[in-house]
Amino acid sequence: MSRVDLLRISFRFRHVWFRNLITYRRIWRVNFLVPLLEPAFYIAAFGLGFSGLIEEVNYGGRDLAYTEFMAPALVATACMWNAFFETTYASFVRMYYQKTYDGLLATPLSLEEIILAEIVWAATKAAAAVTLMLVVLVPLGFADFPGAFFCIPLAFFGGLAFAAIGMCFTGIIPTIDMFNLPIFLFITPMFLFSGTFFPLSGIPDWARIITFFFPLYHLVELTRFFCIGTMESNLFVNLSYLLVFFIVFGYLALLAMKRRLTQ
Repeated sequence: MSRVDLLRISFRFRHVWFRNLITYRRIWRVNFLVPLLEPAFYIAAFGLGFSGLIEEVNYGGRDLAYTEFMAPALVATACMWNAFFETTYASFVRMYYQKTYDGLLATPLSLEEIILAEIVWAATKAAAAVTLMLVVLVPLGFADFPGAFFCIPLAFFGGLAFAAIGMCFTGIIPTIDMFNLPIFLFITPMFLFSGTFFPLSGIPDWARIITFFFPLYHLVELTRFFCIGTMESNLFVNLSYLLVFFIVFGYLALLAMKRRLTQ
């Protein structure tokens, strides 16, 4: 009963996506303020706080001001936070408290289509958040035009990976309070140690090996490539890692959610 049947997935999942969009349209006026103001606050805080301590950061053979180095990473972290939170807290509320999934399962939709729609919706929110951030970063000169706008489809692509792992946790976390554990043990270390706030060239080799397995590291590298035109890794390796990560955890998410909802 809990076996995943990928053949049951069709384009009907778009109906769940539209349902989430219609619901989101009622609260977008509040939600859009965070990605719009967040980069300005970070740049102001780090620019004022570190400008006198860190003159330049050598990255990819270029000497960058610290805010230039950090700003593209904010794009990647926004993608991570938006996608992960949507398929953890928001999806758990729809599943457990609002019983939205119960209602959807009473339609011709399969469970696989519902979960896929949740993942795609979370990736869409991540791309929308990144779009708003670029509205701030490009005029300030912290992201090059037009290359930076490739970060929008990249955010959707990366959002699929983080949404998949978030949905996987939703399938196994017993109560909503327990989401503190994956945030503390998984998301926070990625946020701090994926090359977001300092180059990986300054940390030990064993730590760089661990960082390589963080999906956020690959997304940060890609956003820096599109925003400032340089990177310290391989473009195709980064893209391939995110794709494999999404496929693996997307399947695990379908399996975990199907087991949970069919018990």
